[in-house]
Amino acid sequence: MNPLLTTLGGRLAERWLNQLLLPGALFLGACAVGGTLGHAHWHDVDRLADSLDALARRPAADRPGTAAVLAAAGLLLASAATLAAQFLGAALERLWLRDAADPLSRALVRRRGERWRRADAARIAAIRDARTPPEEIERRYRARDRIAPAEPSRPTWCGDRMQAAAQRVAEVYGIDLVALWPRLWLVLAEPAQRQIGVARDSFAAACRLAAWAAGYAVLAAWWWPAAAIALTAAAVARARAREAVDALAVLAEAAVDVHGRELAALTGLIDTTGAGGAAGAEPAGPLPHQTGERLSELFRKGD
Repeated sequence: MNPLLTTLGGRLAERWLNQLLLPGALFLGACAVGGTLGHAHWHDVDRLADSLDALARRPAADRPGTAAVLAAAGLLLASAATLAAQFLGAALERLWLRDAADPLSRALVRRRGERWRRADAARIAAIRDARTPPEEIERRYRARDRIAPAEPSRPTWCGDRMQAAAQRVAEVYGIDLVALWPRLWLVLAEPAQRQIGVARDSFAAACRLAAWAAGYAVLAAWWWPAAAIALTAAAVARARAREAVDALAVLAEAAVDVHGRELAALTGLIDTTGAGGAAGAEPAGPLPHQTGERLSELFRKGD
């Protein structure tokens, strides 16, 4: 038992160091540098060194108790900064996946819809022109899909990607993915759950990175090089978020494709065993559309 506890303790400490302490410590370090140098002396390393020397020469710096208190305060501030970024990241998750329930979101949907329809019209025109090379048609496809995978109904690309997955499942199987998903999750094998969990965690990590980008953008008001950090972090966060949401949507569709019949059988809507006789057995094949609609009605419970 002792080796097990030691191993678990080491992993928890490593996770605390990597996920909670280091990001906050880096941000606090950037804040200290930016506050010391400012815009006018943004690259003055000598000025920074002089400030550190002046801090080290203070009488209180030689006291072990003071050093311990400062170290503890630094750890607490770094942890607090990381917790704040995690809170903001969770808010960004909801923001990026929201529906068009407010006037601003509806305006964004209209604007994105106009851009999408123009891009789709250019794609169709390229297909109809026999002289258009295949590479150009593929480029037009990618240009349209960068706006949204289908005609926009959500204010963000991430929201549209998840909505497109739900629409495809509804069209093919008659399934309400929102009502089905908690029950489908219970029948998924551990490898499938793990892959979906990895995609979900990747999206959460991208949102936290976007939250750090916002923090560095605020710091840029005092030290302009932080703006470069903010822009880089925001670009990486956007790319990672799209990649993670795309993987999550593909995996959600695949889960319905592979395990939809299994869930229908477990709920008694279809007979895949033939126990009721050959005539009562459901023929092999994809989940029937009518059965998917009955599953959705069952799981919505009249809502």
